[in-house]
Amino acid sequence: MTNKTLQDFKDEKQGDNVNMFAARPPVKKKRKSRTAFTNHQIFELEKRFLYQKYLSPADRDEIAQSLGLSNAQVITWFQNRRAKLKRDMEELKRDMENTRAGPALQHQKLLMTSLGIPIKLDEPQDLSGKM
Repeated sequence: MTNKTLQDFKDEKQGDNVNMFAARPPVKKKRKSRTAFTNHQIFELEKRFLYQKYLSPADRDEIAQSLGLSNAQVITWFQNRRAKLKRDMEELKRDMENTRAGPALQHQKLLMTSLGIPIKLDEPQDLSGKM
């Protein structure tokens, strides 16, 4: 058994800490700045989106090359545009439900919501006042 001094023990511990933290400094991934599409690029992308919501790799390559964009930019634009379409359709559906309901039902729904009473949208509400 070897006899270690307190200093030897401290030196060993300090060496371990240095090795443990000296492995690699954290690397920050550099993000690409936001692409500012030209009006012409947006017009062409929107025109294509009207009749084709999803692109094949060949179509994507063709559009990217013709508009001077990368494949990744075209992919991202179409993903974002499909998400926007979905949001817009959901908003339109809500607006149609509210319009169809009429002002009296809208008032009743607002009142019930403010009182914390759950509302079922699928069932027609009785506005006659009869219990």
